[in-house]
Amino acid sequence: MASKSFILQILAFIFIFSPLAHSIQFNFPAVFNFGDSNSDTGGLVAGIGDRLDPPNGQIFFKRPAGRFCDGRLIIDFLMDAMDLPFLNPYLDSIGTPTFRKGCNFAAAGSTVLPASANAVSPFSFGIQVAQFMRFKIRVLQLLEQGRKFQKYIPQENSFQKGLYMFDIGQNDLAGAFYSKSLDQILASIPTILEEFETGIQELYDQGARNFWIHNTGPLGCLTQNIAKFGTDPSKLDELGCVSGHNQAARLFNLQLQALCKKFQGQHPDAKVIHVDIYTIKYNLIANYSRYGFEHPLMACCGYGGPPLNYDSRVPCGKTKVVNGTEITAKGCSDSTEYVNWDGIHYSEAANQYVSSQILTGKYSDPPFSDKMPFLLPLKF
Repeated sequence: MASKSFILQILAFIFIFSPLAHSIQFNFPAVFNFGDSNSDTGGLVAGIGDRLDPPNGQIFFKRPAGRFCDGRLIIDFLMDAMDLPFLNPYLDSIGTPTFRKGCNFAAAGSTVLPASANAVSPFSFGIQVAQFMRFKIRVLQLLEQGRKFQKYIPQENSFQKGLYMFDIGQNDLAGAFYSKSLDQILASIPTILEEFETGIQELYDQGARNFWIHNTGPLGCLTQNIAKFGTDPSKLDELGCVSGHNQAARLFNLQLQALCKKFQGQHPDAKVIHVDIYTIKYNLIANYSRYGFEHPLMACCGYGGPPLNYDSRVPCGKTKVVNGTEITAKGCSDSTEYVNWDGIHYSEAANQYVSSQILTGKYSDPPFSDKMPFLLPLKF
């Protein structure tokens, strides 16, 4: 089997030497990101005083680094490809954070709709947008005080010329399956997207013009959802994913894409790109062995062994007493063989593959062009 590094080198070679790659020029001074655990670089653990335990972060950071992953997320690979530093979380005040090249407002567990009382994260999309508003006000105040803060904060024109990235909505859908029928969930999608539209309109009113919007992945292929909702084989598709969850994700994505087109039509001075993450991830799971993986659905870090190695009572890296027995959710011997890291999130190896596909531009609507300068050759 070909190694993933070799396969990704080939993908990079194809991208670098394609006509598309040479038409792209990069000029974004900063990135402002909004989302959930798919792009959270430490916001939730800082915001609620939580802690991630090893083996989270083991591959790249060599320690837990605020990410629900064994290493880097898609946002990390994209920032690296743009020759920008990894984004610091808005909520992380410890250390010496710099926000000169942008800020990350994403927090794991976040939803588009306002958070419920028992939500994992109180930092819903509306709260993240409000945090951005405060961030911008404080930046402009500090810039007025002279040069001493300039190396830590964005320049004023970064707010208009910067890139605004979004990856949120997964938790609105996935969480709803615990209390609602599929029909009820499908009917709720317009309400979710109305809230999302309100948020991006507020950002536009604040000067945002470059919008980069990821759709949601195949929720039914996440180990957690298969373990909970896939016990009846008739509920699974040909890949072993939960059909209802993926149906909801696809409808959400269709309506999200329509919203992106509508928003673009209403704001001709903006650039709105919709990225089809669902297709990239589903293709990875369907053809996992082609890309050097061995386990498309089983979690690397978990408890219970095959076929899923997932127990909702014991998160990755934690030890719990279950029915009088102490059990620990441990990492596997080689996470690069796994698409799924902990039952809910993708492994670094999978995130690297997804990033390589995003960078081809062919999963974007509209595709990359000179009118939407973006990412340059892969560096991984």
